[in-house]
Amino acid sequence: MAKDFYKILGVSKKASQDEIKKAFKQLAKKYHPDINKGKDSEEKFKELNEAFQILNDPIKRNQYDQFGEADFNSQDFNSQGFDFNDIFRDFGFGEFFGFGKRQKEENSNLRYDLEITFEDAFSGLRKTIEVPQFVSCTSCKGTGAKSGYLKECLECGGAGEYKKIQRTVFGQVISIATCAKCEGSGNIIAEKCEKCGGNKKIKQIKKIEVEIPKGIDNEQYIKIPTDSGNIYVVIYIKQHKIFDRDAENLFCSTFIDVATAVFGGEIEIPTINSKAKLKISPGTQSHTIFRLKNQGMPILNSNKRGDQFVKVIVKIPEKLTKKEEEALKMAFSDHQKVETKKGFFEKLREFV
Repeated sequence: MAKDFYKILGVSKKASQDEIKKAFKQLAKKYHPDINKGKDSEEKFKELNEAFQILNDPIKRNQYDQFGEADFNSQDFNSQGFDFNDIFRDFGFGEFFGFGKRQKEENSNLRYDLEITFEDAFSGLRKTIEVPQFVSCTSCKGTGAKSGYLKECLECGGAGEYKKIQRTVFGQVISIATCAKCEGSGNIIAEKCEKCGGNKKIKQIKKIEVEIPKGIDNEQYIKIPTDSGNIYVVIYIKQHKIFDRDAENLFCSTFIDVATAVFGGEIEIPTINSKAKLKISPGTQSHTIFRLKNQGMPILNSNKRGDQFVKVIVKIPEKLTKKEEEALKMAFSDHQKVETKKGFFEKLREFV
């Protein structure tokens, strides 16, 4: 069953980032396993952490709002964007269990909208797209510093962190705190790289091959993992001039003349990739729907196809010859009997 991350944190879908942080902080203090010894506290805390990691990140939150939780792996959550020290300081522990060490998130997700034709969705295709990506700066090799200007942090001796020993009511607690001077990197940039400006990454346009499977539907997406995050290619299918689509089934309409409706016959119908013969039964009424099996769209990740449904509309001629008018008048000459004994088309057969 899909998880409702908003419900887990007890906030609305319109909650601000501050409201999300506040709710998580309160619940984390309540359910952290080192504070709450209940048998379900550890599982509850993991659930809270998972929900917070998604909703606290604007990109991930937007992705979750659109696609749900399917693309998030709970093992990937590492409490980025929230300082657990805020929780434990309230209990007098200072920076506790190494939660003070934080890392900047380098990866990001990108959405790319791609429009394809109806026929492309039927047959599938390979498409080359161009997307912006952030890659490690080649000039500074990802350090952010000009050559020779990356210095060891004197505050932590290059360790990126330091230990603190604190006496509490629970005894002596050893905690590991992130070095505030170098932000945990162990190095100090004395002079920034001219190419990346100290950001360690540069923007590049990268060409990526996208494999679009046959049978893909409108607004479905393809996930492409890359070194700098995931690319979500969202598919938009152009409207077809003949067919409408509902999942794997196709729908269309065609006109038949009165004679074909009365006596039956065979007509040719366009399909998405060819043509097909459709047998019309005698006495077919207007707006009757016929089914052509296995003439619909391919079913995604399958060798099967859906069906095509054809609605036939009987086209009444706007102008008649005198002979046709006389035949119709004769068919309607005994109108009362036509209504009670014979239908219009049955009566018409007698005079055509």
